[in-house]
Amino acid sequence: MTDRSHATDHAGGADPWSVRSITRTLLPVLLVLTGLELLSGLALGAFEATLLRYPSLLVLVPVTIGTAGNLGSVLSARLSTDMHLGLLTFSAENDRLGGNALASVLLALTVFPLVGVGAWAVTWVTGTARLAPGTVVTVAFVSGLALAVFVVGVTLVTTYAAVRFELDPDDVVIPTVTNVSDVLGVVVLVVASQVLV
Repeated sequence: MTDRSHATDHAGGADPWSVRSITRTLLPVLLVLTGLELLSGLALGAFEATLLRYPSLLVLVPVTIGTAGNLGSVLSARLSTDMHLGLLTFSAENDRLGGNALASVLLALTVFPLVGVGAWAVTWVTGTARLAPGTVVTVAFVSGLALAVFVVGVTLVTTYAAVRFELDPDDVVIPTVTNVSDVLGVVVLVVASQVLV
């Protein structure tokens, strides 16, 4: 027996949980994000010489963008849950919103130095370490912190846009955040490398 509570959305339109509705929402988002991923590849290619010269930085690329994407995904999931529970408000007085954003940045402060240690250790074991461990950790920390701030901002803006246009954040926010973190991750890491190395 079909649950009639999902037969129409709030405006009396089509079922927002149907395959057709989800596809209609996601297809344009995924097409735009695919183009964004191409930019990530172009950015990575533009800085290939620097990354190949310092293998520790090359190792940092997937870990940095993956970790930033994970932080953004966790924040997205928490904001989406708050929205579905009716607890999400975009105001300076909303302690839950600010607390979740701050927790994401504090996690970055903890995680990214460990990422730097791991990247240096991998290249040291393989005999390709050309940078001092302190340099690699500093690059990972600075780029990770900057990226976390960007990702939190993108997550908040994307969630707000989803709510404003009556889209389900579960459908659009996490793909957007992870794809944007790919592009920003490469750019931020390379800029930090050029400044600090």
